[in-house]
Amino acid sequence: MALPSPRQAGIQAGPLKENSPVLLHLKPGQEARLRAGHAWIFSNEIARVEGSAEPGALAQVFTAGRESLGMALYHPHSLIAGRMLSSQIESIDVDFFRRRLAAARAYRERVCPGEDSYRLCFGESDGLPGLVVDRYGDCLVLQILSAGMEARLALIEAALNELLHPRGIFLKNDHRLRRLEGLPGECRLLCGSLPERVQISEGGLRFWAPVGEGQKTGHYFDQRDNRAYLRPYFSGRTVLDLYCYTGAFAVNAAKFGAQAVLAIDSSKPAVDLARENAELNGVSSLVQLDEADAEVVLESFASGRQSFRPDMILLDPPSFVPSKKDLPKALRAYAKLNALALKALPAGGLLATSTCSHHVGREEFLSMLRQAQTKAKKPARLVALRGQAADHPILLAMPETEYLHFALLEVL
Repeated sequence: MALPSPRQAGIQAGPLKENSPVLLHLKPGQEARLRAGHAWIFSNEIARVEGSAEPGALAQVFTAGRESLGMALYHPHSLIAGRMLSSQIESIDVDFFRRRLAAARAYRERVCPGEDSYRLCFGESDGLPGLVVDRYGDCLVLQILSAGMEARLALIEAALNELLHPRGIFLKNDHRLRRLEGLPGECRLLCGSLPERVQISEGGLRFWAPVGEGQKTGHYFDQRDNRAYLRPYFSGRTVLDLYCYTGAFAVNAAKFGAQAVLAIDSSKPAVDLARENAELNGVSSLVQLDEADAEVVLESFASGRQSFRPDMILLDPPSFVPSKKDLPKALRAYAKLNALALKALPAGGLLATSTCSHHVGREEFLSMLRQAQTKAKKPARLVALRGQAADHPILLAMPETEYLHFALLEVL
């Protein structure tokens, strides 16, 4: 079978020059995962490469039998050498990005009805590998995690402006994964204008979000559904919220029946904004906010040195797993935190706990919780096992898109 020329293949790459097409030929038997819908091609799965290209170039992917699998973004120096864009041969232009982003928006409108703030694009799960877009009303925050998307930033910007007409777009390109693609870190306004923070609505509550300058992109959209799920459980509870960030869990707890809430975070700007969010929702009298190290605070609660006696603890720590090699150490750290939380709770107490790394699988998460209850000598029942919000969709064929695990435990 003759290979199509780049013109026949419809290969366009925005600012990249594609004078010499890149053709990726896989080793025998490496195509099944891609055909099932996985988006990554690892460097050791490629038999040979025809043509030379800079990181982020477009490539056509072929099986060992020379059957076309579609188009990918190619990086010759990365472990993830290819990121699938399409199973078809099509032009990768402004219209391509507009169609993909329009489909992503339509999905969010179905799963987040009535909301205008959410994760608009979740990379591979929306067919745009390496691109994250969070929407804060008429403001957008972008994270570019691959060289291929970086090279097509102008196309992405044009598509977003045509589709959403945002007031401004901010680039939050400080994620550590950019280093693996040879990309520099940068945070800057891409276009338009943005305030330092915006007010958003989530489930009938209002929050100030520090657009672009806070953790992640300013608000933890991935816990949206879990906050809503917990609302019936807050009634009558005394709640300790650890790693509270800007207070989304704490405000939900106070708004939906908690008697008292103590929220802790090590970041003063986060605590200050959480205090404003409590005031914004009329619950500042119920929410006490302190700047402190969550682990130190938790140790004092577990040893009974605090007069505040929680019967519900919210534990949402940051990711402790920057890479796979860090997993054993991270699981020990998670187990320690959860054991302390269980020790601090009375019989009938509730622990809502999370991990947020794709390196921690669901079974590893559950195993860690079993170790924690053994360490704490506090048997617990699993009330619920949940994951990330629906605006962070999971591809069945790609376990890497599932990264957040959430459990509600009841101490026996």
